[in-house]
Amino acid sequence: MCRDPDGTVRHTVGEAPPPSFDRHPGLQGREAEARALAEELRRLIRLSVSTAPPAGETAALVAQLAAVADRLETHLPEVPLPRFMGPAEDGAPAGVPFGGSMPFDIVVGGFNPLALPVRLAFEPPRALGYATFTSAYEGAPGCVHGGALAATFDIIFTAANALAEATGPTVRLDVRYRRPTLIGEEAIFEAWVTEVTARRVFSKGRIVQGGTVTVEAEGEFAILDHDRIRHMASGRRTAFERSTPESPGGPV
Repeated sequence: MCRDPDGTVRHTVGEAPPPSFDRHPGLQGREAEARALAEELRRLIRLSVSTAPPAGETAALVAQLAAVADRLETHLPEVPLPRFMGPAEDGAPAGVPFGGSMPFDIVVGGFNPLALPVRLAFEPPRALGYATFTSAYEGAPGCVHGGALAATFDIIFTAANALAEATGPTVRLDVRYRRPTLIGEEAIFEAWVTEVTARRVFSKGRIVQGGTVTVEAEGEFAILDHDRIRHMASGRRTAFERSTPESPGGPV
Protein backbone atom coordinates (compact mmCIF):
# COMPACT_ATOMS: atom_id res chain seq x y z
CA MET A 1 0.00 0.00 0.00
CA CYS A 2 1.20 3.53 -0.82
CA ARG A 3 -0.39 6.73 0.52
CA ASP A 4 -0.06 9.95 -1.49
CA PRO A 5 0.55 13.26 0.34
CA ASP A 6 -3.10 14.19 -0.27
CA GLY A 7 -4.21 11.08 1.63
CA THR A 8 -5.08 8.96 -1.40
CA VAL A 9 -4.29 5.29 -0.77
CA ARG A 10 -2.97 3.25 -3.67
CA HIS A 11 -2.28 -0.49 -3.58
CA THR A 12 0.64 -2.04 -5.39
CA VAL A 13 -0.38 -4.60 -7.98
CA GLY A 14 2.90 -6.34 -8.68
CA GLU A 15 5.23 -6.86 -5.76
CA ALA A 16 8.28 -8.69 -7.04
CA PRO A 17 8.33 -12.28 -5.82
CA PRO A 18 11.55 -13.49 -4.19
CA PRO A 19 13.73 -14.45 -7.16
CA SER A 20 15.56 -17.75 -7.42
CA PHE A 21 19.28 -17.69 -8.04
CA ASP A 22 19.67 -21.35 -8.97
CA ARG A 23 21.20 -20.32 -12.29
CA HIS A 24 23.92 -18.17 -10.71
CA PRO A 25 27.18 -20.17 -10.85
CA GLY A 26 28.39 -18.74 -7.53
CA LEU A 27 25.15 -19.49 -5.66
CA GLN A 28 24.11 -22.82 -7.10
CA GLY A 29 23.72 -25.38 -4.36
CA ARG A 30 24.33 -22.82 -1.59
CA GLU A 31 21.69 -20.13 -2.09
CA ALA A 32 20.05 -20.43 1.33
CA GLU A 33 23.39 -20.59 3.12
CA ALA A 34 24.81 -17.61 1.21
CA ARG A 35 21.72 -15.54 1.96
CA ALA A 36 22.00 -16.43 5.66
CA LEU A 37 25.68 -15.39 5.61
CA ALA A 38 24.75 -12.00 4.16
CA GLU A 39 22.02 -11.57 6.77
CA GLU A 40 24.45 -12.18 9.63
CA LEU A 41 27.02 -9.80 8.11
CA ARG A 42 24.27 -7.21 7.69
CA ARG A 43 23.45 -7.67 11.37
CA LEU A 44 27.12 -7.23 12.27
CA ILE A 45 27.30 -3.99 10.31
CA ARG A 46 24.27 -2.64 12.17
CA LEU A 47 25.61 -3.73 15.55
CA SER A 48 29.12 -2.43 14.89
CA VAL A 49 27.80 1.14 14.69
CA SER A 50 25.24 0.74 17.48
CA THR A 51 27.06 -1.00 20.34
CA ALA A 52 30.04 -0.15 22.57
CA PRO A 53 31.48 -3.25 24.26
CA PRO A 54 34.53 -2.81 26.52
CA ALA A 55 37.94 -2.67 24.85
CA GLY A 56 38.85 -6.21 25.84
CA GLU A 57 35.60 -7.63 24.52
CA THR A 58 36.01 -5.63 21.31
CA ALA A 59 39.52 -7.04 20.83
CA ALA A 60 38.25 -10.60 21.35
CA LEU A 61 35.48 -10.04 18.82
CA VAL A 62 37.97 -8.66 16.30
CA ALA A 63 40.09 -11.80 16.65
CA GLN A 64 37.05 -14.03 16.07
CA LEU A 65 35.92 -12.04 13.04
CA ALA A 66 39.45 -12.02 11.62
CA ALA A 67 39.52 -15.82 11.82
CA VAL A 68 36.19 -16.00 9.97
CA ALA A 69 37.45 -13.57 7.32
CA ASP A 70 40.63 -15.62 6.87
CA ARG A 71 38.51 -18.74 6.36
CA LEU A 72 36.29 -17.03 3.82
CA GLU A 73 39.31 -15.72 1.96
CA THR A 74 40.47 -19.27 1.23
CA HIS A 75 37.41 -19.65 -1.01
CA LEU A 76 38.12 -16.72 -3.33
CA PRO A 77 37.74 -17.99 -6.92
CA GLU A 78 40.43 -17.38 -9.50
CA VAL A 79 37.89 -15.49 -11.63
CA PRO A 80 35.61 -13.08 -9.70
CA LEU A 81 31.98 -14.09 -9.24
CA PRO A 82 29.59 -12.66 -11.84
CA ARG A 83 27.85 -9.66 -10.30
CA PHE A 84 24.82 -9.85 -12.59
CA MET A 85 22.82 -12.52 -14.35
CA GLY A 86 21.31 -12.36 -17.80
CA PRO A 87 17.70 -13.44 -18.30
CA ALA A 88 16.83 -17.10 -18.74
CA GLU A 89 16.48 -18.40 -22.26
CA ASP A 90 12.72 -18.05 -22.03
CA GLY A 91 13.09 -14.42 -20.83
CA ALA A 92 12.46 -12.71 -17.50
CA PRO A 93 8.98 -13.00 -15.94
CA ALA A 94 6.62 -10.47 -17.45
CA GLY A 95 6.29 -7.30 -15.42
CA VAL A 96 9.07 -8.20 -13.00
CA PRO A 97 12.28 -6.37 -13.92
CA PHE A 98 15.48 -7.57 -12.24
CA GLY A 99 13.97 -10.91 -11.30
CA GLY A 100 16.99 -12.92 -10.24
CA SER A 101 19.47 -10.67 -12.03
CA MET A 102 21.31 -8.72 -9.31
CA PRO A 103 22.05 -10.84 -6.24
CA PHE A 104 24.99 -8.66 -5.17
CA ASP A 105 23.56 -5.21 -5.91
CA ILE A 106 24.40 -2.61 -3.26
CA VAL A 107 20.75 -1.49 -3.00
CA VAL A 108 18.49 -4.49 -3.70
CA GLY A 109 20.92 -7.42 -3.54
CA GLY A 110 19.94 -9.90 -0.86
CA PHE A 111 23.44 -11.41 -0.94
CA ASN A 112 25.25 -8.10 -0.41
CA PRO A 113 25.45 -7.21 3.30
CA LEU A 114 25.84 -3.52 2.39
CA ALA A 115 22.27 -3.55 1.03
CA LEU A 116 19.19 -3.28 3.28
CA PRO A 117 18.03 -4.71 0.85
CA VAL A 118 15.38 -2.35 -0.59
CA ARG A 119 12.19 -4.24 -1.51
CA LEU A 120 10.87 -3.67 -5.03
CA ALA A 121 7.23 -3.57 -6.13
CA PHE A 122 5.55 -2.48 -9.34
CA GLU A 123 2.48 -0.45 -10.14
CA PRO A 124 2.96 0.16 -13.88
CA PRO A 125 4.09 2.58 -15.08
CA ARG A 126 5.57 3.23 -11.63
CA ALA A 127 8.28 1.31 -9.84
CA LEU A 128 8.25 1.36 -6.05
CA GLY A 129 10.89 0.68 -3.45
CA TYR A 130 10.25 0.08 0.25
CA ALA A 131 13.08 0.78 2.69
CA THR A 132 13.44 1.21 6.44
CA PHE A 133 17.00 2.46 6.88
CA THR A 134 18.93 1.53 10.01
CA SER A 135 21.57 3.47 11.94
CA ALA A 136 24.24 2.11 9.59
CA TYR A 137 22.84 4.50 6.95
CA GLU A 138 22.57 7.53 9.24
CA GLY A 139 23.87 10.94 8.14
CA ALA A 140 22.58 13.85 10.22
CA PRO A 141 21.33 12.62 13.64
CA GLY A 142 18.24 10.47 13.14
CA CYS A 143 18.24 11.01 9.37
CA VAL A 144 19.17 8.85 6.39
CA HIS A 145 22.40 9.88 4.65
CA GLY A 146 21.67 11.65 1.36
CA GLY A 147 24.11 9.42 -0.50
CA ALA A 148 22.15 6.32 0.51
CA LEU A 149 18.95 7.93 -0.76
CA ALA A 150 20.57 8.91 -4.08
CA ALA A 151 21.91 5.38 -4.61
CA THR A 152 18.45 3.97 -3.96
CA PHE A 153 16.86 6.38 -6.42
CA ASP A 154 19.32 5.23 -9.07
CA ILE A 155 18.10 1.63 -8.89
CA ILE A 156 14.41 2.55 -8.52
CA PHE A 157 14.71 4.70 -11.64
CA THR A 158 16.29 1.76 -13.43
CA ALA A 159 13.31 -0.37 -12.39
CA ALA A 160 10.90 2.21 -13.84
CA ASN A 161 12.99 2.40 -17.01
CA ALA A 162 12.85 -1.38 -17.33
CA LEU A 163 9.05 -1.22 -17.20
CA ALA A 164 9.29 1.12 -20.19
CA GLU A 165 11.81 -1.25 -21.86
CA ALA A 166 14.41 1.53 -21.99
CA THR A 167 17.35 0.70 -19.74
CA GLY A 168 20.95 1.81 -19.61
CA PRO A 169 23.60 3.54 -17.48
CA THR A 170 22.97 6.73 -15.53
CA VAL A 171 23.96 9.97 -17.26
CA ARG A 172 22.57 12.44 -14.71
CA LEU A 173 20.87 12.18 -11.34
CA ASP A 174 19.47 15.29 -9.64
CA VAL A 175 18.18 14.99 -6.07
CA ARG A 176 16.30 17.69 -4.13
CA TYR A 177 16.18 17.08 -0.39
CA ARG A 178 12.99 18.83 0.76
CA ARG A 179 12.78 17.39 4.28
CA PRO A 180 14.81 14.95 6.37
CA THR A 181 14.14 11.28 5.69
CA LEU A 182 14.16 9.50 9.04
CA ILE A 183 15.90 6.27 9.95
CA GLY A 184 13.75 3.56 11.48
CA GLU A 185 10.64 4.65 9.55
CA GLU A 186 9.54 3.17 6.24
CA ALA A 187 10.36 5.32 3.22
CA ILE A 188 8.54 4.63 -0.05
CA PHE A 189 10.44 5.43 -3.24
CA GLU A 190 8.42 6.03 -6.40
CA ALA A 191 9.75 6.44 -9.94
CA TRP A 192 8.22 6.79 -13.37
CA VAL A 193 9.41 7.53 -16.92
CA THR A 194 8.55 10.94 -18.35
CA GLU A 195 10.17 10.75 -21.80
CA VAL A 196 11.95 8.27 -24.06
CA THR A 197 14.01 9.36 -27.07
CA ALA A 198 16.17 7.38 -29.47
CA ARG A 199 19.16 7.53 -27.13
CA ARG A 200 17.91 8.72 -23.73
CA VAL A 201 15.24 7.98 -21.15
CA PHE A 202 14.15 10.61 -18.60
CA SER A 203 12.55 9.74 -15.27
CA LYS A 204 11.19 11.42 -12.15
CA GLY A 205 10.69 10.18 -8.64
CA ARG A 206 10.06 10.99 -5.00
CA ILE A 207 10.20 9.60 -1.48
CA VAL A 208 7.05 9.52 0.62
CA GLN A 209 7.50 8.97 4.35
CA GLY A 210 4.62 9.22 6.76
CA GLY A 211 2.45 10.75 4.04
CA THR A 212 4.98 13.53 3.36
CA VAL A 213 7.25 13.97 0.34
CA THR A 214 10.78 14.24 1.71
CA VAL A 215 12.85 14.01 -1.49
CA GLU A 216 12.28 14.61 -5.19
CA ALA A 217 14.59 13.39 -7.95
CA GLU A 218 15.09 13.40 -11.72
CA GLY A 219 17.30 11.17 -13.81
CA GLU A 220 18.63 10.88 -17.34
CA PHE A 221 19.84 7.53 -18.65
CA ALA A 222 21.52 6.32 -21.83
CA ILE A 223 19.71 3.58 -23.71
CA LEU A 224 21.90 0.57 -24.47
CA ASP A 225 21.20 -2.33 -26.76
CA HIS A 226 19.80 -5.18 -24.66
CA ASP A 227 21.64 -7.82 -26.69
CA ARG A 228 24.94 -6.07 -25.90
CA ILE A 229 24.20 -6.05 -22.18
CA ARG A 230 23.20 -9.71 -22.30
CA HIS A 231 26.42 -10.54 -24.14
CA MET A 232 28.57 -8.79 -21.51
CA ALA A 233 26.83 -10.64 -18.65
CA SER A 234 27.16 -13.94 -20.50
CA GLY A 235 30.89 -13.39 -21.05
CA ARG A 236 31.53 -12.81 -17.34
CA ARG A 237 29.53 -15.88 -16.38
CA THR A 238 31.27 -18.08 -18.97
CA ALA A 239 34.70 -17.01 -17.69
CA PHE A 240 33.74 -17.99 -14.14
CA GLU A 241 32.27 -21.34 -15.20
CA ARG A 242 35.42 -22.25 -17.14
CA SER A 243 37.54 -21.54 -14.06
CA THR A 244 35.33 -23.81 -11.89
CA PRO A 245 35.35 -27.49 -12.90
CA GLU A 246 32.09 -28.19 -11.06
CA SER A 247 29.99 -26.17 -8.66
CA PRO A 248 28.70 -27.71 -5.40
CA GLY A 249 25.31 -28.25 -7.01
CA GLY A 250 26.70 -29.83 -10.16
CA PRO A 251 27.49 -28.46 -13.62
CA VAL A 252 25.71 -25.23 -14.53
